[in-house]
Parts: sequence; structure tokens; C-alpha cells
Amino acid sequence: MITVRGVVDRVGPTLLRITAAAQHGTHVTDVVIAEAGRRTQVADGDLVLGVSVSTTKQAVELIRHCAERGAAAVLLKPPLATRASVRAAASTAGTEIVEVHAAAAWAQLVWLLRTVLDGVADESESNGAAEGGGLGDLFRLADAAAAVVDAPVTIEDANSRVLAYSARQDRTDPARISTIMGRRVPDEVLARFRSRGVFRDLSRGRTTIFVPAQQDGTLPRLIVPIRMGGELLGSMWAVVTGPVPEERAAAFADTAPVVALHLLRRRAREDAERRRSAELVRAVLEGRGSIRLAAAELDLEDVPHRVLAIDVAGTDELDAEGMRLALWDRIAAGIGRRPAITELHDVLYAMVPDREGAGGWPDMRAALADGPAPQPLVAAGPAVRLTDLTASRALADETLSLLRAGLVGGPVISHEQAWSVLVLHRVAVAASGAGATGFGPLTRLRTHDDEAGTQYLDTLYEWLRHAGDPRAASRALRIHPNTLRYRMARLTELAEVNLDDPDVRLALIAQLVAIRWR
Repeated sequence: MITVRGVVDRVGPTLLRITAAAQHGTHVTDVVIAEAGRRTQVADGDLVLGVSVSTTKQAVELIRHCAERGAAAVLLKPPLATRASVRAAASTAGTEIVEVHAAAAWAQLVWLLRTVLDGVADESESNGAAEGGGLGDLFRLADAAAAVVDAPVTIEDANSRVLAYSARQDRTDPARISTIMGRRVPDEVLARFRSRGVFRDLSRGRTTIFVPAQQDGTLPRLIVPIRMGGELLGSMWAVVTGPVPEERAAAFADTAPVVALHLLRRRAREDAERRRSAELVRAVLEGRGSIRLAAAELDLEDVPHRVLAIDVAGTDELDAEGMRLALWDRIAAGIGRRPAITELHDVLYAMVPDREGAGGWPDMRAALADGPAPQPLVAAGPAVRLTDLTASRALADETLSLLRAGLVGGPVISHEQAWSVLVLHRVAVAASGAGATGFGPLTRLRTHDDEAGTQYLDTLYEWLRHAGDPRAASRALRIHPNTLRYRMARLTELAEVNLDDPDVRLALIAQLVAIRWR
């Protein structure tokens, strides 16, 4: 890890200087750009570049927005970084302000900051990784592959996420720059390459794939699939100036087996970490062992959390299993930082902090609701203390059963939205189990409905549900209010029931709920 001060020291005082320092140094995790006209997605430890900030008011608003989400620092150009109101806002918010040299290009600064952070990751991997194969090794392999093909290279996984890249990326095109800055290939760029059959060719096992220049200015690409044992682990993408000689292309392809070995080692470490994390989450959700120790090892924030129960439906068990794994990877890669996920009885569970910002419940909810089809069913339990997560899981499971039965709307619903339906469902189950529907005036109405084709039970249910309001009840039944009044007179006479008695009304409601919801 590296602090804001550490980043500034590595870049040097020529380009960066701190104008408002925090009391305690904040660790930096990533670099994001504040875009004009858009609410910037900021997470803990981000360096936020105020590229589109041109006024003091905008700077103050950005600082407050970043402070709410735990950003490490906001980078601004002069004179904004030294204005009193900007520094005062930073001091109040506890966010550091870094001034960027007026002549520095934002794009070059992004590359520089990325290089510093990747260098720190390289050092960390070198110190902690067993048998090599860390991210630092991948960056060195990217440089080696780039030297072979004489072009800047990215190494990407099978989901088009950037794992490493070589030097000289400033000689590429906007598509490559967006890819590295976002750490994954943008959707619109993926769509262009997909339309040219690139990913179909990757899956078919070709050794190299050449993609000519495109009309939008995207430069040619030479692509090499990374395989091991017939499995596609990822790919290497070189931005070239034109067709590459066969000998050079073959030499580029020859580097793939070495990269594949590193990707396998990396995946083995990640799988081991994921299994360990999943077991800890299972222990927490089942109430086994020390919840506090497990929460500390999972690095859970000491704030209320929700348990999400996520059901992925497939055409068969194998398809459902694949979809669960894909969703697990998507949550782990794109939703929050270090998500706590596990699988129990074919259901995915995630423990999510109940707060705003990256990785919080609102962000998770939006990401799951807007995901690709088929959308999973997601039920969120109530926000509870870490020691009460088993209770949140139980209510999430119960709410998920309502989603599956179509008793509540989805595909994503929270306990706060579903609690009333949950109560009615429990009442129905309890009343049915106690035999509470087998006696009283409803038996006559039910017999009459069955024999004469009337709808007296439905009419009485809606009348009671809407507190005797004939207009509201008739709207629910899609009949005229006079028709409702006629039915109520007939069924009251038939059932010989006194609807003016509040206890009678309560008893009838309990019976009708049990009949309709069991």
C-alpha cells in the first residue's frame, strides 16, 4: 500500500504538490477521473482527478462528494487547489488536495499515476507471492512480449479485464487508452471487435488474429489467445501499425505458453483465497465460531450489513452452476471492493454494508438490477449488526421464497419493501396449519362460489382489505361500485355474519389471508 504523500514523492514536486494534507495519511488504491456532467463513481482510497473542474463551486462539490465515499485525495490544477474555500472544504471533509502543474497533461498524469500504483503492486507481489507468478511478473512479461512484436501490449483475462500492460501505451489509440484507464475493455469497443468476429476466432483456437484498422480511428490489432490444456485463459493484444511479418507474429504467439503458466498460478492463488473467504462467510451466516474474528479476517466494515440471497435460474443444473459462477465473478470484479460471497444450497449469498458509495447496498442493488439477462432474483435482508447476520440471512431466504413464488415484484427487492407480504404469508401458513379456515361463515361462501360460480370470497376479501371503501374495493375487483354493494348485501345475508363487529372482521381477514396465501 502507498499513501498520498508516497505517490506525490514518487512522481516528484515538479508535477505534484500537496496543498491540503489530511491528519492521517490515506492509502491509495486506484485512479479515477471526475467527468463533466456525471456523478463520479468514487471508492475508498481513490485518487480523483478533477479533469472537468473549472470553478471553485465545482471543486468544493467534488471534494464533499469524494469525502463521503472515502477518497484518498482530489487532484486539481491551479489556481483552484490553493483557493481558501477549496482548502477549507478539504480540511472540513478530511480529504487531501494535490495541486497538478498547470502545464501537465491529464492523460500523461494518468499514465504516471498508474505506473506508480502498479509499481507498488509489483513490489507487494514480489514480497508476498510464492513461486513467482504475481502481477509484477505479468507486467514484465507484457514488456517482453511488446519487445518481441515491437508494439505496445495488454494481457487480458477471458472476461476482457486488463491484468497487465507494457510500456509505450501513449503510442496507441483512444480505445486502448480507455481500456487501460478503466482496467477493462469498454463495452462499445467490445461490441466493435465482436462484430468483426474476433471473439469467435479466439474461441476457435487460432494462433494469431489480425484485425485491420477501423474507420473510427482504432488502429490495427494483433491478438494471440492464451491457452492451457484447451482452455482459453485470456489473450494478448498488440496495437500495431499494419500487417505483421509471419516470423514476428509467430514469435509473439510463442510467448503465450509462458503467460498461460503465470495466469494459471494466479488463478490458483485466487481460487484458494476465494475458497477461504467463502468458508468464512458460510461460518458467519450459519453462526459458527467467532463472528468478530471472521468479520475481521474478511475485512468487513464495522457498520450495519445486509445479507443478499441471490437465485440464478438456468435451463438445467449445469447451466445454473455456470451462471452462478459467472455472477460470482461479476460481483467480485465489478461490484464493490473485496465482496464477501459464498454459495449454500445453490443460492449465492453476499454480505453488503448498508451505506452509500462503492460496494454499498445502493450500488450493489443498481448493479444487480441493471445486469445482463437473464437477471437473477435478489432478496436483501434487513440491515443488522455483524453479530446478527444470521437473522438477516433468514429473512433474506424467506423473501427470496416470495420472489420465486411471484408473491412480490422483482427481480431485486429489500426486506423493507417485502415485510408486509412476509407477515401475511406467515399468518397464512400459521392459520392453515392450525386448521383455522375449516369453520365459520366462510365455508358457506366457499361452497356457494364453487356451486354457483359467484365470487363472494374475493369480494369480501377486497372489501375488508380496503376497509369497507366500495370505490377502492370495486377498482381492485374491476367491477362497478353498485355491483360491489349488491354482492356485499347478498353474501352478508347468505353467511349470516355481522360485519359491524371488529372481531368478526379481524377473524375473517385472517381466514381469507390463509385461503389466498397458503
